[in-house]
Amino acid sequence: MFTAKNVAELRAITGAGMMDCKKALTECNGDIEEAQKFLRKKGMAAAEKKLSRIATEGAVGSYIHMGGKIGVLVEVNSETDFVAKNEKFQQLVKDIAMHIAASKPQVVRVEEVSEEAVAREKEIFTAQALAEGKPAAIVERMVEGRIKKYYQDIVLMEQAFVKDPSKTIKNIMDEATLIIGEKLSIRRFTRYELGEGLEKRQDNFAEEVMSFTKK
Repeated sequence: MFTAKNVAELRAITGAGMMDCKKALTECNGDIEEAQKFLRKKGMAAAEKKLSRIATEGAVGSYIHMGGKIGVLVEVNSETDFVAKNEKFQQLVKDIAMHIAASKPQVVRVEEVSEEAVAREKEIFTAQALAEGKPAAIVERMVEGRIKKYYQDIVLMEQAFVKDPSKTIKNIMDEATLIIGEKLSIRRFTRYELGEGLEKRQDNFAEEVMSFTKK
């Protein structure tokens, strides 16, 4: 049904182990695309299983943008102190701190957005959709789409990762959980921006940070 070359190809695409690739190809009758889906589903299930565990170790990471105009502290948790000292974990924490500096999230998870804030946004979006002359029948769907975009703007886990916009922060955390082998989670963060809340010349520090990540 499949050859060693097929196994090697699937490993190169997915990064999965040889035995997992063989099993996936066996289950999918040698179909490479279906085998990729099989491995993704297996990976998601494994990540969900790890996410049910408790992570109480970890590290507080920091990022100070050049010139000291933006500073971030973020707490990322792991299950063991051993993993917290792992180089990949430490790099993950640094990447998350840099992302927060660039993308200005307000909360970690959707559940942390207040009901009042969501209701307010829905009211605004509904008024905007109606003002655009959209039929009432599709206004609700439009509002749902705009609320999703609202979450992507302010919720850390829903944001596109600045180093790879094809993935969300949730995707990055799930992948790291699978690679490192322990439940990993972002507990909280604080972001400081010089002069925030004061009347001053507007500098786009977020763009500065994002341009720095691409160098």
